[in-house]
Amino acid sequence: MTTVTVLSTGVTPADVLAVARGNAKVVLDPAATEAMAASRSIVDGIEAAGRPVYGVSTGFGALANTFVAPERRAELQHALIRSHAAGVGAPMPREVVRAMMLLRVRSLALGRSGVRPLVAEALVDLLNHEVTPWVPEHGSLGASGDLAPLAHCALVLLGEGWVLGPAGERIPASDALRRVGLKPVSLAAKEGLALINGTDGMLGMLLLAVSDARHLFAMADVTAALAIEAMLGSERPFLPELHAIRPHPGQAASAANIHRLLQGSAVMDSHRDDLAHAVQDAYSMRCAPQVAGAARDTLDFVEVVAGRELLSVVDNPVVLPDGRVESTGNFHGAPLGFAADYLAIAAAEVGAIAERRVDRLLDVTRSRELPAFLSPDAGVNSGLMIAQYTAAGIVAENRRLAAPASVDSLPTSGMQEDHVSMGWAATKKLRTVLDNLTSLLAVELLSAVRGLQLRAPLTPSPAGRAALDVLGRTIGEPGPDVFLAPLMEAACEVVRGPELRAAIEREIGPLA
Repeated sequence: MTTVTVLSTGVTPADVLAVARGNAKVVLDPAATEAMAASRSIVDGIEAAGRPVYGVSTGFGALANTFVAPERRAELQHALIRSHAAGVGAPMPREVVRAMMLLRVRSLALGRSGVRPLVAEALVDLLNHEVTPWVPEHGSLGASGDLAPLAHCALVLLGEGWVLGPAGERIPASDALRRVGLKPVSLAAKEGLALINGTDGMLGMLLLAVSDARHLFAMADVTAALAIEAMLGSERPFLPELHAIRPHPGQAASAANIHRLLQGSAVMDSHRDDLAHAVQDAYSMRCAPQVAGAARDTLDFVEVVAGRELLSVVDNPVVLPDGRVESTGNFHGAPLGFAADYLAIAAAEVGAIAERRVDRLLDVTRSRELPAFLSPDAGVNSGLMIAQYTAAGIVAENRRLAAPASVDSLPTSGMQEDHVSMGWAATKKLRTVLDNLTSLLAVELLSAVRGLQLRAPLTPSPAGRAALDVLGRTIGEPGPDVFLAPLMEAACEVVRGPELRAAIEREIGPLA
């Protein structure tokens, strides 16, 4: 996708990913421009009538009852942006900021915010010229929306604040605008508030996380199957009839993946009729689809929530077609915060069970005749011993991160905003959990591939052969200890990227 059109009905998750990660160009549909112009005419009418309306002729938050004279209302909007751009900390990743900006354009284009079309067009210009505001990681409480992060974006429209440079450095926004030939925008009544009042940061991070989790949960089935194959596990617990009697859709999909991934393996054939084979595999092997499948079902719920939010008007106040301007609480991030916390719990458990399989692969007493720590010369060499230490440490961190942010709330704005969602914190830490899950699956992939190499001359499944081919180029054959960190980084890239999954799907068909 090279161009994304923002409609008067919004955008799709694919649109957000294309702009955030693919630098797709953005255009406004004429119907969206018309919707914004219509809502702006209502605000202009309110201005002319002199009626007191929150955000148009009054202050904000605890200052909502403070009347602002007409000649100072433009000043009010500029002051709002400057005062609310109060974040601190490291900058948010470029993809998050771009997603947030597109979603704010989406919100304005729905025609309920009362802004002139030129305001949305100015944000589109930033996206299309790849001018990315410097948005600090701390500042949002998730109600009234992502005020501080969005204010840091809006400040750049005024020619103020900071922008991310090509190498991630911080440069003045005025310099960045001048370099690409853009001019600062002067805001009119209501427009500053409309630029910052919404859930766009939370939603952007949640949509990116949904895409990442969908891929990682499929890769979790891959690494689980490879580990089970390397440990001479049984494929029988993954038979479809055993999952039809417990009809959780995610469980059935995960079990079907694992069962297919284990077919065509001489490693599996070697012990299928062995009477000495364990009657039951350990939970971390046998229950892989129950855990990963529950995570898939959680992800389906989160995807529904994110989809609803993409259709939502989250500004405050909103301009209704009949001329009313009404205050709402739609900026409150509770739906997104709850969903992000739920998905973080699920992703943490997918990683935790993967680490348990790694531990079994490395333990000579449980790995079914694999050498200790998957080293052909254990003792002098430690093999993958410390890779499991790293995995254990990451599991512990994910357990801490899985504690929900959305149950926390601190009152602000003189008790006017006395219950906040912490949705920004929930979605931000979800991204960290998913990064950690990538690392955990990478350790399992590395361990499983090493285990399959040590089962030679038995040939693994098509999935195993694909993994040995893709990862084996970097890790080589089992032997004396080597500098392990580069191998683990390579495994992370394989888990994160499309190559291994594509190679497997060429052999066995699409994975769920």
